Amino acid sequence: MAAAVSGPEVAAEGQEPLLSPGEAAEEESSNVVETQEHYKSRWRSIWIMYLTMFLSSVGFSIVIMSVWPYLQKIDPTADASFLGWIIASYSIGQMVASPLFGLWSNYRPRREPLVVSTAISVAANCLYAYVHVPHSHNKYYMLTARALVGFGAGNVAVVRSYIAGATSLTERTSAMANTSACQAIGFILGPVFQTCFTLIGEEGITWKLVNLQLNMYTAPVLFGALLGVINIILIFAILREHRVDDMGRQCKSINFEGEESGALDQDAEGNVDHVAVVAINFLFFVILFVFAVFETIATPLTMDMYSWTGKEAVFYNGIILSVVGVESVIVFMVVKTLSKKTGERAILHGGLLIVLVGFFILLPWGKKLPNIQWQEIKNNSIPRTTSAELLMPFWSLQAMQLPSNHTVEPVGCPVTQSWCLNTPMIYLAQYISSDILIGLGYPVCNVMSYTLYSKILGPKPQGVYMGWLTASGSGARILGPVFVSQIYTHLGPRWAFSLICGIVVVSLLLLEIVYKRLIAFSVRYGRMQEENC
Repeated sequence: MAAAVSGPEVAAEGQEPLLSPGEAAEEESSNVVETQEHYKSRWRSIWIMYLTMFLSSVGFSIVIMSVWPYLQKIDPTADASFLGWIIASYSIGQMVASPLFGLWSNYRPRREPLVVSTAISVAANCLYAYVHVPHSHNKYYMLTARALVGFGAGNVAVVRSYIAGATSLTERTSAMANTSACQAIGFILGPVFQTCFTLIGEEGITWKLVNLQLNMYTAPVLFGALLGVINIILIFAILREHRVDDMGRQCKSINFEGEESGALDQDAEGNVDHVAVVAINFLFFVILFVFAVFETIATPLTMDMYSWTGKEAVFYNGIILSVVGVESVIVFMVVKTLSKKTGERAILHGGLLIVLVGFFILLPWGKKLPNIQWQEIKNNSIPRTTSAELLMPFWSLQAMQLPSNHTVEPVGCPVTQSWCLNTPMIYLAQYISSDILIGLGYPVCNVMSYTLYSKILGPKPQGVYMGWLTASGSGARILGPVFVSQIYTHLGPRWAFSLICGIVVVSLLLLEIVYKRLIAFSVRYGRMQEENC
């Protein structure tokens, strides 16, 4: 083991130890310090975790803009409703896989779930590139491919748990911020990669020997598969199991400890503050839920309020979200320094307040109504929503509203949404101000949630707990679009954003209630020891 032992009590070779065996073992465990070689190896492994997180987010975003046209090309029977399921399948797969990979990493070397999950993503990307081959049911092959990519992305739980165990308390916030920054950069660069591959064209090149069509739809996923293979090679070549305690002292890897250490971990597990754990899971769900609402509502809201066409809405919102992404990366870097002065709890509180203000600004305040998109309503009939449409995201409903024989896309707020006739418009300045504030508050809350969570859990294996946290975020990304699509479509932005504000207020109240419990395990354990003395 690459470590040094400090202290004058260490006996020279051939001499009788000054301490008894039990005392010597205890003294050694408390005084083991980290060598420079071990430090470098530990941080090389953490950088591999950063890369894995980056590739996981790229796998989601690299095809998100091209899924719909590719789906229509390979299977004309697919409709916008099925597109919603394909988009959601990624989060469903990740939600199922996260606790499983987390549990696996608790008992086996983390290299195993990381390699297997990455290999699943590589295979799923290759499957996506070949979904055009079958003669029928192509849309179901695409659904399976995206679900498997999401399943492979369940390794996020392993990444977070590894970083939590391989960093000291002073390093934790910075490492978690870097992890979230890599995730955000992956979401930003994914569409950029997709845009570059559009130069290949829709037809592209056909390699008949392996029945492969290399075009603007398949090239991104094959590129993602290549990155996955490189990631696997780096995991084998560089990743090593490392663990340090809260003070940064070297420990044996938690995956290889003996029975005595396992007993200590079980004792530690019994002392975990489960109220704080549940509270952070709920707060993280809310944070991901409101951001999923923000992402989902951007296009339909701007089309309704500013009479943008679908193409304009996608283009302008793409620019806005890219700027928000860059803003998030900057925020991730800033909170690393800020947290040392104010603490994670105060920053989380401030982040939630900023998100609350961001959605409060989105409430309609003026008197001017949006431009109405008048449509012919035959026989004075009132539009009705079917049960199937209730489960569809709003942008899927928008896609269904435009008949194929229309050559000019109607713009404005559809009269079929009755609230358009009496709800004031949201001014562009309101919308942009809200984007800036949410782009500031979301990354703050994201990083602080992960950081506090890992510190609350303490030295025990965190794989399963991180799995549940990741699963709660995935569930939020599934339910958020469904929630906002129904409330916004039938009741309008005033109700939708008021309810979001209410949810954030409840989160702030919960944070106030559990505020004193959101402390590091070592701090809490020390207080308990003092009370028992």
